Amino acid sequence: MVTVGIDPHKHVHVAVAVDADGRRLTRPLTVNNDANLIGVLLKWIRTIADGTPVTWAIEDGRGFARRLADGLLLTGHEVVWVPTRLMAAHRKLHAATGSKSDPVDAAAVAHAAIATPGLDRHRIDDRVRELRVLVDSRADLVRRRTMVINQIKAYTHLWLDHTPGDLTRRPGMTSLTALVDTTDMSAYVRRVLTEMITEIDGLNTRVRGLETTIRELVTPLAPALLEITGISHVSAAVLLAEIGDITRFTSSAKLARYTGTAPIPVYSSDKERYRLHRGGNRRLNSVLYTTSIVQQRFHPAARALLARHEPTKGARGARRILKRHLIDVIHRAMIQDRATWQHHITQHQLAA
Repeated sequence: MVTVGIDPHKHVHVAVAVDADGRRLTRPLTVNNDANLIGVLLKWIRTIADGTPVTWAIEDGRGFARRLADGLLLTGHEVVWVPTRLMAAHRKLHAATGSKSDPVDAAAVAHAAIATPGLDRHRIDDRVRELRVLVDSRADLVRRRTMVINQIKAYTHLWLDHTPGDLTRRPGMTSLTALVDTTDMSAYVRRVLTEMITEIDGLNTRVRGLETTIRELVTPLAPALLEITGISHVSAAVLLAEIGDITRFTSSAKLARYTGTAPIPVYSSDKERYRLHRGGNRRLNSVLYTTSIVQQRFHPAARALLARHEPTKGARGARRILKRHLIDVIHRAMIQDRATWQHHITQHQLAA
């Protein structure tokens, strides 16, 4: 068995091949991240593996390595994702103290894959990939819109002694436009404010357009998920984009750890104690937080759960318990939805 660890970067990837005992088999390979990437890697590994099964372990920087992972999977190879923290732990374990380089990182990725057989296997789901692009694009637009809104609120407070209302909605935009048009001010200031209003209006239109498309794609994929109080179409899209095929989490406990909602045991000397997990996927954790807030307002069972735990756990502790409970509900709903999917998902299959 040969394991290839890859440290991915924007312009190049560094690969190190090791055997089942973690020993390097050859010198590291640095390959350009271009159209010839897959061909160069496969030609290189054939001379090393000589027919032995190969597992490709990639550090989990999916923005840089997704094309690589897709190409390897489509050629019939097994591809696993290695979390950065796990790679860093194995780098400290296997490398010289303080040693840090691309080949060292690639070797640590391979060692982590050998030591952790349950790592996430890469798979290609075109529907989820489309959703991921839309969700990421919407998040970028919302961040840009928030920045411009904060700027224009500061300027209107300074120049007009006025704080506008919700500028993501038409009434707030109409009111601010009328105020800028009718107030006596410098032509230069008016021009800046007008341009910012125009930009916000354009961003609002683009965000609404993406949300409409997201709704159309998510509705047939997640009917059970959308029935949960507090899960909007955008929230469901984020869950699908970040989790993908829910069957890779065989239990809700594993999904809870992935989202950072499972408490971490920190006890010793037979004194049992747990603490908050500050790791996990923070994007998913944010969705769970928003969902818990909505459920606190509108879901009677959630309010009852919070009321039961607040006297002993406090408001924050009770909400963490609610988030962990939500993971169970979300996991069941996504399993139910996954059983209805008809589209093809490309997973590992042996090359002919």
